[in-house]
Amino acid sequence: MSWRVVVISKRAKLDYQLGYLVVRNESVTKIHLGEISTLLIESTAVSITTSLLAELTKKKIKVIFCDEKRNPSSELVGYYGSHDTSSKVRNQIQWSRNSKDTVWTEIVTEKIRKQKKLLEYQGKEESKLLDSYLQEIKWNDETNREGHAAKVYFNALFGLDFTRTTDCSVNSALNYGYSIILSAFTREITANGYITQLGLFHDNMFNQFNLASDLMEPFRVLVDKEVLEMKFEEFEVDEKRRLVNILNHEVVIDGKVQYVNNAVKIYCKSVFDALNENDSSLIRFYKFEL
Repeated sequence: MSWRVVVISKRAKLDYQLGYLVVRNESVTKIHLGEISTLLIESTAVSITTSLLAELTKKKIKVIFCDEKRNPSSELVGYYGSHDTSSKVRNQIQWSRNSKDTVWTEIVTEKIRKQKKLLEYQGKEESKLLDSYLQEIKWNDETNREGHAAKVYFNALFGLDFTRTTDCSVNSALNYGYSIILSAFTREITANGYITQLGLFHDNMFNQFNLASDLMEPFRVLVDKEVLEMKFEEFEVDEKRRLVNILNHEVVIDGKVQYVNNAVKIYCKSVFDALNENDSSLIRFYKFEL
């Protein structure tokens, strides 16, 4: 089972040799591809061979490329995520509106539930307001309890002056962390044979990752918690490392302790089962200790 998140942060040449990723810089490091779940290439001074790219794609290893500011800017997505991709995409197109709305309602409810839990852990009185929002959620969240909860939640965590549109270190960290989680979800969606553009709720014509944006919602709180605990002045390399490492944190899902990376895999599969069987009780959400 793949579990390692490999970060390449300085000048290096990456190539493939007998099942291994070979990193050549001041020294030579070899890592078996079977151990790698995600490869994050932070530096633009990295060169990579096409033979390695081909093998990474075959192994369904998520590859994220960063820009000159070391922020995630693109990723490697294979054309062939599953042997029955054509059948899976046809099923995806035919998912009923009722089934998608039901699953989205469950996802939104779980997201607010986890936000409430984090606020309770922080001793914030606003958790009671989120609890009332949970009781008020309607079908497909038609009254936008998610939006109301988000405003209360972020103000409780980061101050009344905080907004998600402010240019500040906290938002830089949140956006970076969310992009890492989003990449994990796009990997699983394509690996299961589905396409990321067709979402359940998100329907932005300019968003390549509508479905990933839907499914990741309950996992955002893992980033929020980590950013809150870092208490940093500037968002720099060490903080980025901590956020990337979220994928190696442990959570409980389906009664077992799993790395977040594997929890994403189990959760995505359960959501697809729920959509295909029109049974939202099949969804498996994770639990985490505070």
